[in-house]
Amino acid sequence: MVHIVPDSQKASMLKHTKGYTMVVSKDCIVTLDYTINDTDGNLLHQEDEPIVYLHGDYGQIFQAVEKVLEGKNVGDTFEASLSCDEAFGDYDPELVITEKLSELPADISIGMEIDGSMEDEDGDEEDEDDIVIYTVTAINGDEATLDANHPLAGLDLVFKGIILEIQEASEEEIEDMLNDDEEDE
Repeated sequence: MVHIVPDSQKASMLKHTKGYTMVVSKDCIVTLDYTINDTDGNLLHQEDEPIVYLHGDYGQIFQAVEKVLEGKNVGDTFEASLSCDEAFGDYDPELVITEKLSELPADISIGMEIDGSMEDEDGDEEDEDDIVIYTVTAINGDEATLDANHPLAGLDLVFKGIILEIQEASEEEIEDMLNDDEEDE
């Protein structure tokens, strides 16, 4: 679970924590601002607000990014290159399906996200607890194409950013952040 910090707090966080000697290490709550680019430097994603995550191999941020952040200070910049396997995985054509419009919401449009579940070869739901988010990528006649791949699947990525704040996490904060992750799954 990544927590978003309001933009109004971003500048004051960096100013407030400058000179603080804590470094990114296990069981620290880290706030950072970042962008995601492709390997040619084209901007693919930028959050409007900083993110907050629990550092220490808890799976809240990509391992390659966490490894680059280890030992850094507030105000340090970072850059981490990730292969598609380290990021959102390969693009899987089996995650693209075609559905009749009559089976979908009436207000369907291209770009819309729809919750669903995967079906096995017999058309039965594999596991009703495994929710899949499909993006509507095309509407042709009485059918829509739905894609469950992450929009950045199949791409090698470069994460760039700056560390805004580092704080040691209490046992209660660690538990709360990990419980937030479980609730989001």
